[in-house]
Amino acid sequence: MSNLGNFVFVVLVIAVLVGGFSGKLGWNMATPISLVLVVVWLVYMYNSFVLMINRVKEAWSDIEVQLKRRYDLIPNLVSTVKGYATHESTAFEKVTQARAAAMGAKTMGEHAKSEAMLGGAITGLFGIAEAYPDLKANQNFLGLQSELSDTENKIQAARRFYNGNVRDFNIVIESFPQNLIAKIFTFTKQEFFELDESQSAA
Repeated sequence: MSNLGNFVFVVLVIAVLVGGFSGKLGWNMATPISLVLVVVWLVYMYNSFVLMINRVKEAWSDIEVQLKRRYDLIPNLVSTVKGYATHESTAFEKVTQARAAAMGAKTMGEHAKSEAMLGGAITGLFGIAEAYPDLKANQNFLGLQSELSDTENKIQAARRFYNGNVRDFNIVIESFPQNLIAKIFTFTKQEFFELDESQSAA
């Protein structure tokens, strides 16, 4: 996409130069052609930005689907573990609070921090299960563990896809001459979804 945009821009510059040269010779036919090319280029670049930003939004929606799936599984996990480890109240509260924080996150920074904390809290629950052989053998627990593991893998895949779209979009709007159009139409850099690993270990 950006290569075609750059090609159109080069053609536009050449046309403008030709138009200026022709004007000195008294022949101005290149001028309307230049104007048409300007409009074509502006429309093309604007539509390209819209397409790319929509891809970023769609990629984020894919992440949200997987995050919601994880949120929905957590109460069942907590309930199952509670049946075998009733005295692990601190761990249960930590998971519940982390889940609430993650579901209430608004900014990308809040998402990164809260999701990392939630991941760490879930890992802590699985760690508790190691001390309870009956819990580890419980079919409901094993099923939840498998579903959460699968969901986590899908979250990571969706996160990589989202970050790839963000990277491509940011490169385009920071490159010349696309950055000129991005500023005119107020397209701005998008944030990457990078988990805060320091929070997961907290």
